[in-house]
Amino acid sequence: MAWSHQDECAIVGVGATDYYVRGKSWPRTINDMAAEAIMNACADAGISHRQIDGFAYYSTAGAGYLDKFDTASLMETLGMPHISFSATLTSGGGGCVGAVGLATAGLMNEDCTYVVTLMALQQLPQHRLGVVFGAAAPNPENSFLQPSGLVGPGHLMSMLTRRHMHLYGTKPEALKEIVQATRANTHNRPKAVRKNALSDEEYWGSPMLADPLRRLDFCLETDGAVAVITTTKNRARDCRHKPALIHACAHGGQREWGRAFAWMGMPDPYFASAGHEFTANRVWAQSGLKAQDMDVALLYDHFSPMVLMQLEDYGFCERGEGSDYVLSGKIRYDATTGGKANGGVPVNTHGGNLNEAYIIGMTHLVEAVEQVRGTAINQVKDAEFALASGGPASLPVSSLILRRD
Repeated sequence: MAWSHQDECAIVGVGATDYYVRGKSWPRTINDMAAEAIMNACADAGISHRQIDGFAYYSTAGAGYLDKFDTASLMETLGMPHISFSATLTSGGGGCVGAVGLATAGLMNEDCTYVVTLMALQQLPQHRLGVVFGAAAPNPENSFLQPSGLVGPGHLMSMLTRRHMHLYGTKPEALKEIVQATRANTHNRPKAVRKNALSDEEYWGSPMLADPLRRLDFCLETDGAVAVITTTKNRARDCRHKPALIHACAHGGQREWGRAFAWMGMPDPYFASAGHEFTANRVWAQSGLKAQDMDVALLYDHFSPMVLMQLEDYGFCERGEGSDYVLSGKIRYDATTGGKANGGVPVNTHGGNLNEAYIIGMTHLVEAVEQVRGTAINQVKDAEFALASGGPASLPVSSLILRRD
């Protein structure tokens, strides 16, 4: 059954700051960077910041997990006269694209007219997401993680990866291909942190941080901010660019997979997955589409194996076939063929969290918008549908399909 809000709202503005290597944004502040991203998104949409009257955040990501957003502070910073909608979606990076669905709820309920979804991230030397569990106060979950040496997300994801390798024979070369394929998309991106081509020798020489994950299998640690503006389809017609119609949006997850991130106490095949299958099935049911209908996929890549597992969860290939799918070159962007390579769907044409910047998934949303507008740097020819995912950083996770107007 089609989603009742299908194509009734659209993203009309995207904006970002420069992307900084972790800690290099100082002496800027979270609010400073957030305000710049919002103003850039307003300029992109062709509206005044005074027209914004709603915020839709993904809450437990806060301002990069290390700080928090305060709507009142942003209103003061930007001189917004009033707001009529401010809401937060649960989950960390798993909510980045789902927060756009939250924005549509406020718009369809006529609570607001223009809604900002926002993330700003600033990791000073004493605050790093990579060791967030080790630095946290003890609680029932951390009391399992910390004595086991699972002090950061990478350690947990390495265990899921090893299980996938054990069950399906997944090859380390597939992880290398994911990193190299997405790195190949950043050579022409002015803001990208990693632009140089990645050789086999450089990948294999990257330090092993959480076996089998090397440093280059981990996402970047960056500072910066990204904002997008959502409004109704009718208002979108008056904005500066072609609207990116919100065709489907789902947020949620399955209990069995939720045990992976903290307790490691769940059965196969959930353990060796990205936890997206439940939400993927919902977004396909809402849209009436399938993976092979997508022109581009922007898959949350905080760790390279999570791309492989999402390809399986979304149905780009069967469970256990992700390694062969990736090694066949099907996730590559090939400009000479209009973007698609070997009958596949190009993945993370902007370089993703691994190579462009890590703003907790928001750069994927920007790339999805630009692809269906037809203005992306690495444009897929005649792109009509773009899939973007949020997470797996925890449960819930989210899925979004944007459609060309």
